[in-house]
Amino acid sequence: MTATANRPVLAGVDASAASFDAVRWAAKEARRRETTLQLLHACLFEDGPSRAGNSELLLEHAHRFLHRAAEIAREEAPGVRVETSVRLGLAVDLLLAESGGAALVVLGSHGLGGLRGVLIGSVALRVAAGASCPVVVVPAHRPHRSGPIVVGVDPSGSSEHALRFALEEAAAVRAPVHVVHAWHDGLLVPEAALADIGVTEQRELDAHIASWVRKYPALDITARAVRDRIASRALLNAAGDARLIVVGTRGRGPVAGGVLGSTGNALLEHATCPVVVVH
Repeated sequence: MTATANRPVLAGVDASAASFDAVRWAAKEARRRETTLQLLHACLFEDGPSRAGNSELLLEHAHRFLHRAAEIAREEAPGVRVETSVRLGLAVDLLLAESGGAALVVLGSHGLGGLRGVLIGSVALRVAAGASCPVVVVPAHRPHRSGPIVVGVDPSGSSEHALRFALEEAAAVRAPVHVVHAWHDGLLVPEAALADIGVTEQRELDAHIASWVRKYPALDITARAVRDRIASRALLNAAGDARLIVVGTRGRGPVAGGVLGSTGNALLEHATCPVVVVH
């Protein structure tokens, strides 16, 4: 039992299709964890003489969004406990503040004030980078998949958190796990030496996950060290039929310094399955 076992699953809600897809995913996860699904809608009221009327209209729309989201959650995961709230403020600020008490934050890849036409919403990017708990970003209209959970690893401590999350999730849903480590050679490495480097990288990866393999003997765990300068490409190539991609937040890999780096951005923009950023 993890420390977050009884914490709620928190989903940000607006009227976007991506938001409702995130609610569907979050509802099933909350039911699996036997915890509450909290649906949060953030809104801002403009100053001015028409504020009162606009405020009432915004609140009416907000409660309508939340009512529909709660209906979707209960349809997707009958029996799940659902709580709803409308909060005044910026979505990013509210979600980051609430993440400290949540097991997960779940967001759609767009919506919550994001710009139309961009590949990934700014709210999803900022919350994924700065939350105090794992953040799941769910793409809109994602296909249903029952394939493996793909997890990216590197030597960082955050990578261990990502691996733990992936294995716990896999054990709960009885999914195989595919561990991916992307490595690349230096510019002056002779071609003849690359095979030996690849063998060494694979050996080190196998040693890195050996204790986890022993801890989860019932899981089908495979590991592959992939020669690729672009880590996101290695992960996306491995995630053809994946149900989930899991990455950490520090080290040489997906995320660094409190903002998503190129790998994290690419995964959130191009993955066709939910991506979990583990803190």
